Amino acid sequence: MIKQLIISAPSSNAGKTTLTLGLLRLLKRKTKAVQPFKVGPDYIDPKFHQLACGQIGVNLDLFMMSQEDINNNLNFYGKDSQVNCIEGVMGLFDGSEKDKGSTAEMAKKLDTPVLLVIDAKAVAYSVAPLIQGFVNFDAEVKVMGVVFNRVGSERHYTMLQEACEDIGVQCFGYLSNLKNIEIPSRHLGLNIQEIEKFDILIDEIADALETTMDWKAILEASKDVVCIPISSEEKNLTEKIKFAVAKDEAFNFIYPQNITAMEQLGTVQFFSPIHDAEIPDCDFIYFPGGYPEVYLKELSANKIMRHSIHKFAKNGGQIYAECGGMMYLGKSIISEDNESFEMVNFFDFESTIADKKLHLGYRTSTINDSIFKGHEFHYSSLINNNETTIDATITNARAGNTTTKIYKKQNVMASYVHHYLGTSEKLTQLINEINNSL
Repeated sequence: MIKQLIISAPSSNAGKTTLTLGLLRLLKRKTKAVQPFKVGPDYIDPKFHQLACGQIGVNLDLFMMSQEDINNNLNFYGKDSQVNCIEGVMGLFDGSEKDKGSTAEMAKKLDTPVLLVIDAKAVAYSVAPLIQGFVNFDAEVKVMGVVFNRVGSERHYTMLQEACEDIGVQCFGYLSNLKNIEIPSRHLGLNIQEIEKFDILIDEIADALETTMDWKAILEASKDVVCIPISSEEKNLTEKIKFAVAKDEAFNFIYPQNITAMEQLGTVQFFSPIHDAEIPDCDFIYFPGGYPEVYLKELSANKIMRHSIHKFAKNGGQIYAECGGMMYLGKSIISEDNESFEMVNFFDFESTIADKKLHLGYRTSTINDSIFKGHEFHYSSLINNNETTIDATITNARAGNTTTKIYKKQNVMASYVHHYLGTSEKLTQLINEINNSL
């Protein structure tokens, strides 16, 4: 039997990531096998999850994934766990349209109770109506109780407990207002090495929670779920595809499900555009997003790698690139300081982060009869763009038009959208579209 819970909060920056990481580390110390999950498309929090407990967080997203796919992900990635710990996104009821796609909707779909994290820094008994409102707003969302964050003293906590007692909501404890404890939940400039620096802070959070939070009671109040075995065996194909995936400091925004889907269709080999001499022997290259703008000198200096990618593309090799991966395939990337660095020079455009502008939101891409779901999150822009686009319709979460484009030259397709390709069927659709002529 697996225990399953969702951690959420009334708003962003209330401390749900901090509490999640502390609980993950604490459960690991108690030798509990825990599998973290993350509601929404975020790539950063899952990396923190891995730092906290040794298992990367797996995204669960109601916009990008079907209910069946979400259930399969829970069963497949949680098959060896004792605890499925699901971190929510934004505030409990915040969705792309009202509460659509929110943590609350996920809690209802999974019939899983919510542990509510309340920021108590500047409040005492007034938390009572706040908590009561969240508990009663939607009767289908089951709130198991609360944990308070940034509590100033034992006396402060006593007042918070009294508020919970008066409204009949269970209080599982608190985290003190610790100094210098700040876990960024989403930051595009945060690289892997910087994430690792938070390891000691996660230890401090776990130390504090062990003395002020009843983790056993939280598990007791969590849902009991039974894992239904999901196979990840390779498809019985006549020809297996040899996938090569760019993965290093510069390229690492990868959904684990995308890799699992590749493994079902063939073999997967990782390589580094920064450190390796050239691409491995392969049929298909996947360039995910990441932080190319942080490693412009290193990427540009590896000329042999850039030339091997260019040759592969020119000779009809299949490539799919998204966001930072797409920027890498262009002529150059211009840094914040307006310095230009040569890149692969396959696509006839440049990208720049000198004039930052945020592009953010869910996307639905319709290419011929194929529909792909994903999200867009970047500050860069394309300039001197003379590249060919395909006839695709890309809309936002409210079905509104966007200015996002999908580029295609020979058997190379790229866009700013991070598409979810987490099933072998969806990945096969993409490969077929890449192979189709313009």
